[in-house]
Amino acid sequence: METKPDRPLWLTLLAFAIIYLVWGSTFLAIRIGVLEVPPFLFAAMRFTVAGVVLYGWMLAKGEPSPTRRQWRSIVAVALLIFVGDYGLLFWAEQRVPSGVAAVMMATIPFFMALSEIVFLRTQRLTVRLASALLVGVGGVAVLVSRSLNLGGAPIDRAGAVALILGSISWSVASILTRRLPLPSSKVMSSGTQMLAGGVLLALASVALGEPGRFHPSAVSRGAWLSLLYLIVAGSVIGFTAYTWLIQHESPTKVGTYAYVNPLVAVLLGYLLGGEALGLRTMVGTLFILISVVAITTTRTKQPTARRSAEDAG
Repeated sequence: METKPDRPLWLTLLAFAIIYLVWGSTFLAIRIGVLEVPPFLFAAMRFTVAGVVLYGWMLAKGEPSPTRRQWRSIVAVALLIFVGDYGLLFWAEQRVPSGVAAVMMATIPFFMALSEIVFLRTQRLTVRLASALLVGVGGVAVLVSRSLNLGGAPIDRAGAVALILGSISWSVASILTRRLPLPSSKVMSSGTQMLAGGVLLALASVALGEPGRFHPSAVSRGAWLSLLYLIVAGSVIGFTAYTWLIQHESPTKVGTYAYVNPLVAVLLGYLLGGEALGLRTMVGTLFILISVVAITTTRTKQPTARRSAEDAG
């Protein structure tokens, strides 16, 4: 049997570097932008442009556009992912350091596990899983508690609540994607979800009165560059690397970005964003990452949707 030549090692390493480093760095880029641009409007700019690029790319390649039924599913999922998850993430990063925001968003597997135990009944509450859930709760408590004497101020509670609600919203969307009719092409599905999400975020921005507080001439070059970085590197290039990897490497290996991204975000926030890296942040991060690793390696009955390029960072 004829075998295909091995793909270049450098290409595999480059793709992993992109989903590790680029996706991990998007949290800092978000924080830079939302300090000058209203959060829902900033998110709308990012995902509308990225969605148009990916959707247009697929149409140019001859991929059929989604059916009317699929568009309804796309809008429903986009509402949960881009408004419920990303809208709250962008809003929270006005109040919460980017590294800590990434760590808090890493609790998504925590809520997925609870959903599988309580609602889907596809997972049993074993001792290992229960311990992992408790460790994750402990990590969140470390980050938000005002009674623990760990040095450094606890994170803003409103921001923490927004991030937790965003994680729950993402978890609900992950459940729905297993049941709703979506395009078979992952790129087409992602591009249309980004496009629909961008439009929904724009509507939310208008409803919140954000355009009246937005003055383009007052926005710094750094904020505009962060938006460009999120669109090109975070969404288009990041997604391309992810889809290539998922076709050539095991999902387990590719899924390791879920553990690496928060660490990258914390380090970049400290090194480039001037964010504090005290004992509280380190302990909370350690607890949550231990919980995430334990939960995601426990699941065997049914694959759980992870943050992918359509929604990374």
